[in-house]
Amino acid sequence: MTLTHLNACPADEFVAAVGPIFEHSPWIAAAVVSQRPFASREALHAALCDVVRAAGEERQLALIRAHPDLVDREVRQQGARLTAESSREQAAAGLMDLAPDDIARFDRYNTAYKARFGFPFVICARRNKKEAILHAFPERLTHTRAEEIAAALEQIFEIARLRLEDLLP
Repeated sequence: MTLTHLNACPADEFVAAVGPIFEHSPWIAAAVVSQRPFASREALHAALCDVVRAAGEERQLALIRAHPDLVDREVRQQGARLTAESSREQAAAGLMDLAPDDIARFDRYNTAYKARFGFPFVICARRNKKEAILHAFPERLTHTRAEEIAAALEQIFEIARLRLEDLLP
C-alpha cells in the first residue's frame, strides 16, 4: 500500500484500508476521504486525529469503548477474537501468556477502571510492556473523567500512528 494509491483509490477502498487504523471505527476514515490528497502519512494521521477531536464526547467515548480490555477475561473464556491488530499489539506487550496472578491483577484493574470511568483502559501496548501497563493503571485511576478521556484519546492517536506506519511503511 502506498500513499499515492490511497490518495487516488475509490472512497470505499480508502475506508477499507484506513478504517482499521482506529479500532472498529471506520467512520473516522470516511470523514477524511474528501480531504485527499494527503501530502504525507503524517498529514493523513493529523487529519484522522482532527476528526476525532472534533467529533464530540459521545463519538469519542464510542471510539474508546470500541477498544478491548487488556487481557480480557471474556475473550479468554469464550474464545472470542480480538482484531488482528489488537492481538499483535497485546502479544508485543507480553500480554498473551501471563501467569494466573497477573491475569487476576489485570481483571481487578480493568473492573475498577471501568467502574470509575465507564470505558476500557486504553494504552498503546506496543509502547509498553506488562509491568509498565500494570504501573499505569493505579496512576490513571486517580485522574478525573475528563483527564482520562483525554489520556485515552492520546493513547488511541499513538496506536493509530503506529498502525498507519504499518500500513504505509
